[in-house]
Amino acid sequence: MGAGRFAPSPSADLHIGNLRTAVLSWLFARSTGRRFLVRVEDLDHRTLPEVAERQLMDLAVLGLTWDEPPQWQSQHRQRYDDAVRHLAEQGLLYECYCTRKDVQKAPRAPHAPRGAYPGTCRDLTDAEREVRRQATGRSPALRLRSRVREFTITDILHGYYTGVVDDFVVRRGDGVPAYNLAVVVDDAAQGIDQVVRGDDLLPSSPRQAYLTDLLGYTLPAYAHVPLVLNADGKRLAKRDGAVTLAEIGVDRAFDQITESLHWPSRDLDDLRRQFDAPRLPREPWIYRPD
Repeated sequence: MGAGRFAPSPSADLHIGNLRTAVLSWLFARSTGRRFLVRVEDLDHRTLPEVAERQLMDLAVLGLTWDEPPQWQSQHRQRYDDAVRHLAEQGLLYECYCTRKDVQKAPRAPHAPRGAYPGTCRDLTDAEREVRRQATGRSPALRLRSRVREFTITDILHGYYTGVVDDFVVRRGDGVPAYNLAVVVDDAAQGIDQVVRGDDLLPSSPRQAYLTDLLGYTLPAYAHVPLVLNADGKRLAKRDGAVTLAEIGVDRAFDQITESLHWPSRDLDDLRRQFDAPRLPREPWIYRPD
């Protein structure tokens, strides 16, 4: 049996937008007979275990249920090391000494989005690589030597979506697995074949799908749902007022979420009975605390 998932990063308490996406992830999974899993993405040094515990409590209080104990990324480093080793053995990785500023300032290929890696370190000789190492004085990141320039995924809400695939980072210079690698490896390890998340992550999905294919995993079904924005049309944040479950209250938060989906409901089971993915709103939900 396949599974869907919700995978928050415990760097801050979940806000109403995160909770709405969690509810949608649960609905997609339950309505298709899948298991529902929760994963704590705590590889980044900015994450805190106490925040993770509050996030899990908020999901439970809201009524979400999951079918296995939550997995913590920090407990599965061997997974990522194995994937990196596999890619290296295939000649698909190379060292990169560029900073983010270097990437932003470097000339880019025509039509490549800002932030796409221009290939600066891709074809360095061993001697040139040693010069870069001594000049920067820092450990290199590892980038994927991509064999394609773009990749197409199929999204339940967006249809066919083609995006740029550059030589993206799979392991940072500090040794921490990059998000694009970790999420692919974790989803495969957990048997997740349905990925529901905010549509701000849609542009990164072709990279992840390409890596999924390279590693020999099965591509999941994608559904990128609209974000929740503030009254100014910007990403929701703490400064926008009452946005966390503790501030809003469970009943009010549930009502707000179901109303935003145009399916007012008594509880999650009632909402699941009404759920119909093609009828989901396609525009962002503008959140106003009052």
